[in-house]
Amino acid sequence: MSEDAFLAAYDPAAYERPALAVDVVLLGLREGRPAALLLRRAQHPFAGFWALPGGFVGIGETLDAAAERVLREKAGIAAPHLEQLYTFGTLGRDPRMRIVSVAYLALLPDRAFAAASEGMPELMPARLDVPWRGEAGGPVAAFPLQGSARSEPLSLAFDHADILALAILRLRGKLDYSDVGFALLPELFTLRQLQDVHEAILGLPLNKPAFRRRMLDRGWLEPTGAREAGSSFRPAELYRFLRPR
Repeated sequence: MSEDAFLAAYDPAAYERPALAVDVVLLGLREGRPAALLLRRAQHPFAGFWALPGGFVGIGETLDAAAERVLREKAGIAAPHLEQLYTFGTLGRDPRMRIVSVAYLALLPDRAFAAASEGMPELMPARLDVPWRGEAGGPVAAFPLQGSARSEPLSLAFDHADILALAILRLRGKLDYSDVGFALLPELFTLRQLQDVHEAILGLPLNKPAFRRRMLDRGWLEPTGAREAGSSFRPAELYRFLRPR
């Protein structure tokens, strides 16, 4: 039998197959801590719970295209730093049916994070509480950004708490050797802002002279000669990121 004949006779319904979805972690920094944009589910399952923006992958759609569509439709975002995070396929992760989700990580600098939450009122900023140090891994809780210190953690739908935890773990693992931290900064930034990003992701303070020396020695930073505006003290110099060749 030729391949053409085989394909013509092939029955796609011969095997059960799962549905495929994408979920996107929209991550930024707020109040010196990681924060994510979440949606409150209006329908079952998990009605009233909070979830990452997501959706099913269309039959003629690539994974990346599906993630970009979710960003446009549910967050009003066109082109952030977007990377594939992990594939989540635990049995029973969705009570409706067998659904495998490919999670993506979208890193948003302050203005993009604020614009998304303001432009889409249904998106709520939530601060992430990461109780573990380094790359130990573990659970992550989400709290209302505007809530009090005694606020209860948000109830997260599906396995989205696991997805958020892996996003933090991935960031911590890549922060020191890759350019991922610069995606959370504006085009021009101070060394203090760069250190703030690293401290927020790592969840610990860093030695200022040692951090600055390490960053400058890498050759990733270009001084612009300009200085930040609106400072009551001596304005700090602004830098831009030089992408390694």
